[in-house]
Amino acid sequence: MGDERTSHHSEKTIRDLVNRMNRIEGQVRGVKGMIERHVYCDDVLNQIASVQSALNGVSKLLLEKHMKSCVREQLQEGDEEVIDEVLKTIFKMMK
Repeated sequence: MGDERTSHHSEKTIRDLVNRMNRIEGQVRGVKGMIERHVYCDDVLNQIASVQSALNGVSKLLLEKHMKSCVREQLQEGDEEVIDEVLKTIFKMMK
């Protein structure tokens, strides 16, 4: 498995992403608790929308960092296949 790719993000970026994911994890546990407590559906749905929005924020930040580091490096090395890879990922994100 010496072929495994890794990201090249700064410690600050990693901390930011992890902190955001920790908050989202707490939000998801909160939604689960709301369901268990039979909280009104509309309130649960609003919290789910909030979680989705937070996940979208993480995705956008990670995509930006990916484009500015990993993708840039691969393009500079002449690897143009990375363009198709990123487009495929973006199309998945847009679903």
